Amino acid sequence: MTYAALAAVFLIPPVLMTVTAAVVRRPGKRWWAVTAATVLVLLALTLIFDTVMIAADLFRFEESLLSGVMLGLVPVEDLAWPVAAGLLLPSLWLLLTPTEAR
Repeated sequence: MTYAALAAVFLIPPVLMTVTAAVVRRPGKRWWAVTAATVLVLLALTLIFDTVMIAADLFRFEESLLSGVMLGLVPVEDLAWPVAAGLLLPSLWLLLTPTEAR
C-alpha cells in the first residue's frame, strides 16, 4: 500500500465526521473559521518539524511508495495526519456538545 492510499483511507473517517457534524449541527462561520485556522496551524507545524526531522535523518520514507510531490523535504502524503486531526476533533466536539452549551 502506498503512503497516498494509506492517507486516503485514514482521511475518510474525519471527513465523514465533519460532513455529519455540518449536516446535523449546522455550525456557523466562526466554527468553520476556527477549524480552518486549526488545520492551517497544524499543517505549518508539521511542515516545519517534519522538515527538521527529515533533514536530521531521524526517519526516512520508502521512495517507491511516495507520490513524488514534496513540500520542502516533506512528502505531501505526510500532511494527511494533521488534516485528519484538525477535522476530527472539532467535529467530535461539535457533535458531542449539547446545543445550549455552545
